Amino acid sequence: MLTVVVAFAANALIAVAKTAAAAVTGSASMVAEAAHSWADTGNEVFLLLAQRKAARPPDDDHPLGYGREVYVWSLFAAIGLFAVGAGVSITHGIQELLHPEPASDFVIAYVVLAISAVLEGVSFMQANRQARRAAARRDRDLFEHILATSDPTVRAVFFEDAAALVGIVIAGTGIALHQVTGSVVPDAVGSILVGLLLGVVAVVLIERNRRFLVGQSADPALRDAALRALLALPEVERVTSLRIEVVGAMQMFLVGAVDLPGSPDEVEASHLLAMLERRVASTPGIVGAVLSLSEPEEPSLVPRSQEGTP
Repeated sequence: MLTVVVAFAANALIAVAKTAAAAVTGSASMVAEAAHSWADTGNEVFLLLAQRKAARPPDDDHPLGYGREVYVWSLFAAIGLFAVGAGVSITHGIQELLHPEPASDFVIAYVVLAISAVLEGVSFMQANRQARRAAARRDRDLFEHILATSDPTVRAVFFEDAAALVGIVIAGTGIALHQVTGSVVPDAVGSILVGLLLGVVAVVLIERNRRFLVGQSADPALRDAALRALLALPEVERVTSLRIEVVGAMQMFLVGAVDLPGSPDEVEASHLLAMLERRVASTPGIVGAVLSLSEPEEPSLVPRSQEGTP
């Protein structure tokens, strides 16, 4: 939540400043940057809404909770980034090439871009710190974690802020070349490049949210940790099936088949399985669990660290 709030505050201030600078300077790249920042500001609203709706507790209609809401609203945010940010930037850049209008008051543009870089940098560092801590806990590198994490808000803010910093460099370069050469072409091309950058980011975010919406299994390391935890329970002799599906940001649903020690009768086995399901579901991040009895001929699952061990 802190990451999204910081990003929202930074983008709102930046959007106002860039819009004023675009009106004064007439720079195509500055118009693209203003559209970019307004799109990012709107996206943070969607992300805040996603957090709020996904946090609702389970009920009779949604026994696993509303965790997947976070992917729905994050998907809307990514589509907005594409439609507003990329669309306006590319369209305005093309129009500027067809109907060139020279810019002016370049110093204002440089000052606004410099302030924007500082504010975007603050927001990016917040997202970067949060992502690095989570990546270290899972023994991943930063970029791998950003793509794989089930938390779409961190991914969205990270990519949006990174794209914003790159966009500022592109816009500043286009404006500087416009000032030096007197040609509007570099400025217009800068606007188009900013739009293409936003389009690429939007496509990545849309694809990641789509995967989690249609059903994304947990990463192998998490599945391996869950398997070791199950095998450590005294009531579990072996595990023959295990599936963990992501049902929200940092929320999982577990389905598995286990073999119980001894030969419990039907009533005792049902009580043991129900007790195990409750114990597993009490684990932070696990919103529900369904366990059944293993078939005798089914092979046992072993953690990856023990594969090949006799």
